[in-house]
Amino acid sequence: MSSSVSPLAPKTVPDMPVVAGIRLVTAEAGIRYKNRTDVLLAVMDKGTAVAGVFTRSKCPSAPVEWCRAKLKGGKARALVVNSGNANAFTGKTGRASTALTAKIAAKAVGCRESEIFLASTGVIGEPLDATKFDGVLGRLAETAEPGDYLTAAKAIMTTDTFPKVATATVKLGKAKVTINGMAKGAGMIAPDMATMLSFIFTDAPIAPAALQALLKSGVEDTFNAVTIDGDTSTSDTLLAFATGAAAEHGAPRISRASDPRLKAFVKAFNQVLANLAEQVARDGEGARKLVEITVEGAKTKASARKIAMSIANSPLVKTAIAGEDANWGRVVMAVGKAGEPADRDKLSISFNGIRVAKSGARDPSYDEAQVSEAMKAPEIAILVSLGLGKGRDRVMTCDLTKEYVAINGDYRS
Repeated sequence: MSSSVSPLAPKTVPDMPVVAGIRLVTAEAGIRYKNRTDVLLAVMDKGTAVAGVFTRSKCPSAPVEWCRAKLKGGKARALVVNSGNANAFTGKTGRASTALTAKIAAKAVGCRESEIFLASTGVIGEPLDATKFDGVLGRLAETAEPGDYLTAAKAIMTTDTFPKVATATVKLGKAKVTINGMAKGAGMIAPDMATMLSFIFTDAPIAPAALQALLKSGVEDTFNAVTIDGDTSTSDTLLAFATGAAAEHGAPRISRASDPRLKAFVKAFNQVLANLAEQVARDGEGARKLVEITVEGAKTKASARKIAMSIANSPLVKTAIAGEDANWGRVVMAVGKAGEPADRDKLSISFNGIRVAKSGARDPSYDEAQVSEAMKAPEIAILVSLGLGKGRDRVMTCDLTKEYVAINGDYRS
């Protein structure tokens, strides 16, 4: 966790309302850091539905494996998150740690171990001493209260420079329902469902299967459209919890994701995901520029996504942006290497609304001074027009600075 806040951090933090049926509490367990909270416990009311999407890394962490196995039950009573240790690449010891953590948490909350969900973030390859949770979780379960999402978000930070929270309220039937979310992530970010953890809480009465479908759909143009450094974490976890408490106030119980009554909820739900995903991009390790890359005129949306990600993950493009250089040649390179349909002589490129390349060559009206001034902005929009079809997509990233190297060079020190 950095002491210097990213210059791209949001200027305001939303007031996070209470979500009925959710209680939160944090503590210092001494997992790795000293004098800071590193454990979060979220306690849910009985009957809370759970859904999740996880890393597709072939080397997943022990908590990811635990959650995948328990997700089949569809119900949750508690979430335990620790920072400082990812409990990844820890073999049998890692699996034993997750089992012990779940056992301790289940006893503290008074539920089955299968209703406990776990997430860990931090250093890969070091054993997690789960005995540090013993005593801590019991005390936390007794003191958990509705509310403080900002403090909860701080407890799960690693190299993050600011806590990431988002909220939305929307009508579902006759009732107002709340959607709250938190996330952590600043490096090793290229989610494939970054090191990324995110948790969504709502009081809407949505069945597990419907919630799972909403979550799986929602990540595609939000968390899966963000990259910091092209590295997919072993620990990527996004969990959603729906307590159903709003049913007492007239919200209908939803069993299908296709239910037309969900239209407004889905929009708000996806807005929370998108807000959190953008905050992750804004907090990229060492970042000084937020970069939005839009590819249009591709053969398909999928093709546009691959080309946009090729640009977003290019160190040459990202360092050019850090240097405030509208080097469209590097963008051309990234388009060409993506392996997707492209025609050099139809390609046009713009930086912050200023077209620098047209029809495969430098734009005739190109003005170096104008473009250089535009590149000084903290937010950079790159538009690539392929002229081949109607496929369009957008991804978020950041620049690549010396600070990124410094942060990751010293991470285990």
